[in-house]
Amino acid sequence: MSVKDFVQKRREALIELRRDFHKYPETAWLEYRSAAKIAATLISLGYDVALGEEVLDLDSRMGLPSKDVMSAAMARAIDEGANPELVEKLGFGKTAIVATMKFSDQGPVVAFRVDMDSNDVIESKESDHAPVKGGYRSCHDKAMHACGHDAHMAMGLGLAEYVAEHKDQFKGTLKLIFQPAEEGVRGAKAMVNAGVVDDVDYMFGLHIGFNENYANCFACSNHGFLATTKLDAVFHGYAAHAGSSPEKAKNAMLAGCTAVLNLQAIARHGKGASRMNVGIFESGTGRNVTPDTAVLKLETRGGATTEINDYVIGRAETIIKAAAEMHDCSYEITKQGETPSCRMSDELAPEIQSIIKPLGIFRDVPLDYSGGGSEDCAYFLNRVISRGGMGTYMLVGSAIKAPHHNPLFDIDEEDMLNGVIALGTIAAHYLK
Repeated sequence: MSVKDFVQKRREALIELRRDFHKYPETAWLEYRSAAKIAATLISLGYDVALGEEVLDLDSRMGLPSKDVMSAAMARAIDEGANPELVEKLGFGKTAIVATMKFSDQGPVVAFRVDMDSNDVIESKESDHAPVKGGYRSCHDKAMHACGHDAHMAMGLGLAEYVAEHKDQFKGTLKLIFQPAEEGVRGAKAMVNAGVVDDVDYMFGLHIGFNENYANCFACSNHGFLATTKLDAVFHGYAAHAGSSPEKAKNAMLAGCTAVLNLQAIARHGKGASRMNVGIFESGTGRNVTPDTAVLKLETRGGATTEINDYVIGRAETIIKAAAEMHDCSYEITKQGETPSCRMSDELAPEIQSIIKPLGIFRDVPLDYSGGGSEDCAYFLNRVISRGGMGTYMLVGSAIKAPHHNPLFDIDEEDMLNGVIALGTIAAHYLK
């Protein structure tokens, strides 16, 4: 059976799978229901499935929620039908899966990476929003698949099922990597440090959506990703009555304000293009109380190289320290996520083009995608390429009506189905 015929046969099931993931979104490190559902499906298809601490370097995880939050999410996943034994193995920030199917001793190891986490976005309730009309709007508070990872999971399982049904046609080994915590670039590093791609010859990442320029197209990125780091900075001062005894206070808000003004100016340097943004500033408990705590949440993006990003981070740490000292406060900095810059294997783009074009399901546009952005798939790609393998990041274009991370974000499910056809075709090519 051709990939097109397989997808047509499984059309309604794949759409329903995506909508199920959409209805039950789970944020970084809390993907218990999603991961348990994926693991159970892969086991039933005959894959060798490793999960949890088998495929994670636990010390490399970043930005874990509190134990209480994780416990509540585990209990919720079980209440929503997840296998309790699988949830236990995935529990407390171990929501990672690697499924392997070996077809022969000879042949390459081909890996596809799929991210699973949702955003901390409250989904729109507007009546014309497709998930509202279709009855699959998020049922979880402050969680929404506003970046297409629900479709990624459905596409990954569609690929898994197609390959399992046609395993006699392939050589080599297929690895399907289901990664937690992509949002905030937190999860890939822990999987790579556990060695999950150290035997991989071809590494593929993917994403759906983007903008109208890439609707109904399939593109490869060979311009790489920007390096990025996510930091939380907390200033600790001393509270006092702002009217009667301000001289006794140590004003953490002033320290935070001083830091914000200077952090925003970091990008004006001569090292190369970079970005710095303070997205959250929280401080204060009352109008007549000098604030004793200020919290900054910031992100850097360091142009084309990790070195530029490292420079920006160094300047940020200097500014935060100086702001604290200026206002007689203490401070702490916590890294919540990071990823290096990377480039793709340029020679893969024309190969992918020659594989995809004959399908006749994508409009004829230049295959190369030159957009920026950061993605912790860079960890996988860098490791594979540094060991002599090849890798690229692929874009399944979809005519999205609202931008990624927006409460109205949605995809065209026809594009998702075409994405499964493309992935199955690529897998068949490299596993022939």
